[in-house]
Amino acid sequence: MTVTERRTPEATTTPAWSGINHLALVTSDMDATVRFYHGVLGARLAATIGTPEFRHYFFEFGPHCTVAFFEYADLAIEPFAKPAGVPDPRASQFDHLALNLPDENALHGLRQRLTDAGCEVTEIVDHGFIRSVYFTDPNGIALEASWWVRDVTGRSLDYDDDQLLGDPNPVPALRELRATGMLRPGRAHAAHVGRRRARRHVASGWPERPPLAAIRPSR
Repeated sequence: MTVTERRTPEATTTPAWSGINHLALVTSDMDATVRFYHGVLGARLAATIGTPEFRHYFFEFGPHCTVAFFEYADLAIEPFAKPAGVPDPRASQFDHLALNLPDENALHGLRQRLTDAGCEVTEIVDHGFIRSVYFTDPNGIALEASWWVRDVTGRSLDYDDDQLLGDPNPVPALRELRATGMLRPGRAHAAHVGRRRARRHVASGWPERPPLAAIRPSR
């Protein structure tokens, strides 16, 4: 029996997706996040963006694949933990999902495809090391499609590279990395636990205890 391969128009015109560019989450403490992801998990800090409104730090989990965090200025966010897959109305940590494309032509092609389908999509936004378009899915989930103009994955980071490390006021953990190339062990967990305890004391009306020395490293 001979099987004839049939090619549909979609098979030759679909975008050349190449994985997840980055998953963007939200943190209320970027310093503790750097110490945990870079220092504990070994997910290398790959790039940073900093503006007066927010910080945006990227951690490498494989070729072309990162997890990124936003830390917003002047916005009180109360973190919480919940089991995976259990609904919770407080689940607000997720920001958007960014999908990876191989090059600029693919990004233009996707933008045209979205426009032709009647979807609202932004112009191409140049972030320096990545370029992106933004749109939403039918569920209202914010999506981004990006390609690495300068791939920050798969190589070590030059901590003096201002094009990749764009936060003009980096957190103490990044200043440690710039100064010594490493993070002091044990600080991530102590800072995380100490801050959570302090928040619980305030929320419950308990007397607030003096912070641990590791909670807020000297600047």
